Amino acid sequence: MTIKLIASDMDGTFLVNEDEYDQAHFEKVLRQLKERDIRFVAASGRRLQNLKELFAPIDADLLNQIDYVGSNGSVVATSQKNLYSIYLSADLIEKVIRWNSGYAPSANNLIVLSGIKGTYVSNHATKEVIDMISRFYPNVMQVEKLLEINDQILGVSFIWPHEEVQTYVQDIEDLFGHEIHVTGSGFGSVDILPRDVNKANALQILQDYYGISDEEVMVFGDNSNDLEMLEKYQEAYLMPNAATFMHEMHDKEAVTTNVEAGVLRTIEEKLSLKD
Repeated sequence: MTIKLIASDMDGTFLVNEDEYDQAHFEKVLRQLKERDIRFVAASGRRLQNLKELFAPIDADLLNQIDYVGSNGSVVATSQKNLYSIYLSADLIEKVIRWNSGYAPSANNLIVLSGIKGTYVSNHATKEVIDMISRFYPNVMQVEKLLEINDQILGVSFIWPHEEVQTYVQDIEDLFGHEIHVTGSGFGSVDILPRDVNKANALQILQDYYGISDEEVMVFGDNSNDLEMLEKYQEAYLMPNAATFMHEMHDKEAVTTNVEAGVLRTIEEKLSLKD
């Protein structure tokens, strides 16, 4: 097996719990990947800034082996430079927010706008909610009017009860059709993204940049925002801890769960890395 790029989702996949991962284990694997000229990509719904902060403690000589797909594919970057960014239009943001205000199940949900300058939520958000959002988004700010924000917006997220997310994803897709891309990111988040934005398309940008074919890519994921890349690549592994609906869509699994370092252990097994 010739692999040149390994991409992993973060929450529920690579990360053990919130922002935790075994740094020593990852550095051991990453060092061997570097020796083989294999890139590692953090591919997540999280913002680019948050992803870089996650890996900031890694040895400096290994950091240039990590690339990033942030905001579910709206941003693509190497360790040195940004390769790609795409934003929602102001008209589409207004249409989505106005739809939400008249949608009955949205009475208690939260709207999050992810921009270049910061992350925006309405004034009614509680401190507990702000603290939760800050785990995944940088520079969270409360604003009075979401439609008057002066920023470029990468995506709009709605927060619903986790078990109801897939229902709302389908409702939004039925309403907006091909105007946008809708995906569930876990933790009750439904993300509204520019059309055709997904992790698979974002990985293609990195593949083109490095000259890597689909057959040389390995990917890991656990949720519906990983579906496109799980479907595209032959070496695609679903985490055993993924929700039931994901197992109905993809049957090739990592060797164990995220809390047992399933991504790293699968990489070691499939690529015959040293213990």
